[in-house]
Amino acid sequence: MKKLAIFAVVAAAAGFALAGCDSQAENEVEEQATAIDEAYEADAELEEAMTEGGPDEAQGAAAADAMREQGEETKDELEDAADEMDATPQ
Repeated sequence: MKKLAIFAVVAAAAGFALAGCDSQAENEVEEQATAIDEAYEADAELEEAMTEGGPDEAQGAAAADAMREQGEETKDELEDAADEMDATPQ
């Protein structure tokens, strides 16, 4: 589902770019990228809270770290794409 959200963000931003609103599109994508990263962070915190003190605590911490990394990677990719959209002449 998160991949679908990412594609929706990029598609919406591309629509803004085609409409000639490059810097608005870039801002929208960057805001969405931050929101996606924050959602991954919230999921990671939930995973840690659910496994804390239990037999799966180490696995939960590893899963939470992977979630945080995925969120950061997704954010970076979207921000890079937004920068490229804004730099592309219309």
